[in-house]
Amino acid sequence: MTRTAQITRTGGPEVIEWIDVDLPDPAPGEVRMRNTAVGLNYIDTYYRTGLYPTKLPGGLGSEAAGVVEALGAGVTGLAIGDRVGTFGPGLGAYATARNVAADSLLPLPDDVDDRTAAAILLKGCTAEFLIERCARVQAGQTVLVHAAAGGVGHLLVGWLKAIAATVIGTAGNEEKAAQARAAGADHVILHKSEDTAARVREITGGQGVPVILDGIGKATWQVSLDSAARRGLVVSYGNAGGAVDGVALGVLAAKGSLFVSRPTLFHYYVTAEERSAGVARLFEMLRSGAITAEIGQTFALEDAAEAHRALEAGETRGATVLTV
Repeated sequence: MTRTAQITRTGGPEVIEWIDVDLPDPAPGEVRMRNTAVGLNYIDTYYRTGLYPTKLPGGLGSEAAGVVEALGAGVTGLAIGDRVGTFGPGLGAYATARNVAADSLLPLPDDVDDRTAAAILLKGCTAEFLIERCARVQAGQTVLVHAAAGGVGHLLVGWLKAIAATVIGTAGNEEKAAQARAAGADHVILHKSEDTAARVREITGGQGVPVILDGIGKATWQVSLDSAARRGLVVSYGNAGGAVDGVALGVLAAKGSLFVSRPTLFHYYVTAEERSAGVARLFEMLRSGAITAEIGQTFALEDAAEAHRALEAGETRGATVLTV
């Protein structure tokens, strides 16, 4: 018997229900994974609200760490008792145990504990692909990171500093500004009381920045356009402030022949080789101290609805882990 979260309709955190499920034996190519820690990510709220379509009734969550309990036919490279982690793309991680595709699991090294893995796999691989595969940031470039103290934001800041970029971060208050500076941000803009684009121009001598990493979306879209250097790249990778719509290509020309990308992690992590290389790079950055999991808060697994409320209210810092 396993406890698992289920949504039968989209809406607020209250649509998350908990049910008991009898798990069948793993099918060929599957593994039964008993979860020990589950990662909370903003994308979970997109599925819950219906911003990202998903099959109903369905599960939530893509990131977890745990232990292999049973193997389906044909599974190789894993054994019962192995510590493993996953960050999707399949949903259903909000559960005490579940059957998952064996090729979606990654062995966890001894020096990465379960809570750290659950906090950093998805967000860390997001940072890796945004910086190194999508934007291809170079040493010496200046990068604007929105929400620099957030779950992905603080990883972006540390990663960028490790590759010798200059980081301008935005934060909503002094506490989060201090967290962004601690992660390595060279400059922090308090976006609620300062004109972000004007400050970016001031910091860059009027030039603007060549790369913008924007996980907020609609609420910061205009700010991002106004902050970009000529031929700059705006990477809009999240919708915490609403989905960007009504994009007029002529504006990109008027703002300086800008480039825009709306990337998705699993378009960059298509093959097993791409996934393995990204995770290896993530663990390299983690071991070097360039980034940390920075678990700001934990909730019991069945308090996932409360965790969603806190995340959407901007009351969390760093990563949030649901403990099983």
